[in-house]
Amino acid sequence: MDNISFKLPNGETLAILGKTGSGKSTIAYLIARLYDVTSGQLSIDGKPITEINLDDLRNSIGFVPQEAFLFSDTIKNNIKFGDENATDSVIENAAKNAHVHENIIQFSKGYETLVGERGVTLSGGQKQRVSIARAIIKNPQILIFDDCLSAVDTETEEIILNNLKKVSKDKTTIIISHRVSSAKNADHIIVLDKGKIIQQGNHDSLVNQEGFYQDLYNQQLTEQLLD
Repeated sequence: MDNISFKLPNGETLAILGKTGSGKSTIAYLIARLYDVTSGQLSIDGKPITEINLDDLRNSIGFVPQEAFLFSDTIKNNIKFGDENATDSVIENAAKNAHVHENIIQFSKGYETLVGERGVTLSGGQKQRVSIARAIIKNPQILIFDDCLSAVDTETEEIILNNLKKVSKDKTTIIISHRVSSAKNADHIIVLDKGKIIQQGNHDSLVNQEGFYQDLYNQQLTEQLLD
């Protein structure tokens, strides 16, 4: 990362776009303190992240990685991992918001369906959505979605994003993606390239500005029309 600097007000949404290897996930890992910054400072609520109790920090974050990790257990228990005390109705509601409830009830054992090692029972998109339900049910203050909609089609993505908008109200949300469709409703958007911020603004300002975001928008719009 090279002189990255930005502020994200509490309760707002930031989208981070960029090519593979541009440093998008690194920001998410730093916020979750999977590793620390070697220079500069990362602060949450005005407090250096290194001064925040690690358990408290992690408990306040719902993190959904691109490669969803599921346990060899039931779908229900995989979602409940976000909140061990969650009732069945709360679990189902989280699954509905993650747009995976309809898939789950089609299994003969429904929520009691056993997920194989690393989630082999489910498709890539279903695994990602179960992982989203797990983060939602945790009811964290910070939600981080690290390219976790890459395995779903744009129509499903739109439904999930609309649900997440309601769920993440008053939560600080970071959406990492390579799709403009995931970023367009964010309060703030930054575009990374080789560890540097090359563009920042909101959708309306960036789509009217020559550069990476506008090119990506036009390219993905064309691909959508051709589908």
